Amino acid sequence: MHPLQKLRIDGFILAILATVVIASVFPASSSFAPTLDHIVTAAIALLFFLYGARMHPQEAIRGLQHWRLHLLILAFTFVCFPIVGIALRVLQPHVLSSDLYTGVLYLTLVPSTVQSSIAFTSIARGNVAGAIVSASASNLLGVLLTPLLAIAMTSSGIIGGGGSISIDGQSMVDICLQILAPFIIGQLARPLVGTWVEGHKAKLKYVDRGSIVLVVYAAFSKGVRDGIWHAVSPGQIGILIVLSILLVVVMLWLTWQVAARLGFGRADRITVQFCGTKKSLASGLPMAAVLFAGHHVSIIVLPLMVFHQVQLMMCSWLAGRYAAEPEDSKVAA
Repeated sequence: MHPLQKLRIDGFILAILATVVIASVFPASSSFAPTLDHIVTAAIALLFFLYGARMHPQEAIRGLQHWRLHLLILAFTFVCFPIVGIALRVLQPHVLSSDLYTGVLYLTLVPSTVQSSIAFTSIARGNVAGAIVSASASNLLGVLLTPLLAIAMTSSGIIGGGGSISIDGQSMVDICLQILAPFIIGQLARPLVGTWVEGHKAKLKYVDRGSIVLVVYAAFSKGVRDGIWHAVSPGQIGILIVLSILLVVVMLWLTWQVAARLGFGRADRITVQFCGTKKSLASGLPMAAVLFAGHHVSIIVLPLMVFHQVQLMMCSWLAGRYAAEPEDSKVAA
């Protein structure tokens, strides 16, 4: 089967959508919710332990030889995207509710994807080695940068300007205990468990995805109990889809043009496009569950879920277009 066909049928996204439906019809009861929260906490800690155990910091160090490429991709991920997110504040509250805008801004703060960034870069005949290093570095740094950026946005009043959302001292402790500590422990444990983790990568993928599906179920169960589907109308979901399409188009164009102006070759420009425009659902959902605990997490993560599917579909088409071009083609995105 052609790689693009595999990417179009995203079983993980289907599982998440099915989980949203199940949570909407059969949400966790109020009496079971505290137990579910403890299970989710353990699942998030396990997820980030595995992230730490499987990541190779040496790859990022070796990849610094092409530091201009990686610096540009990280700048798009953690500087340009958040600036665009702040600019979109004009949509609040008349176009997007406060919680939905918080979700849009949050999606601009999360790191790049790894698997799809590398897969699309490979299909499009870009710099695959550069994609591996940049996407891995983005996830590595995102464990720290995404919470810090969210805290900075909250402190400045950009997130939760009305005082409805706050990231207090307890939230910072939770971030350290549920995200940073397991990740660091995983990195330290690599000499002991790294080989085993690599050898069971296929099976552990279900642990990763199962943890994220569990986070989605818990978030939307709470959302249903709080009346999420009364708070978010079909029209607002339509607005999120259109906004996601526009955001992907703008970032694809901007990454290509800036990389060209800086003198990067075609292969590197493709890498900048596919790594610099992606946002990770796998990292973003668990971090949101910690950062926005006690708030309308189901509404806040909705923009990220919509954006993730839109980026997969649009980048799948673009990668196919690049793959069909001659090697020396001067593609203009």
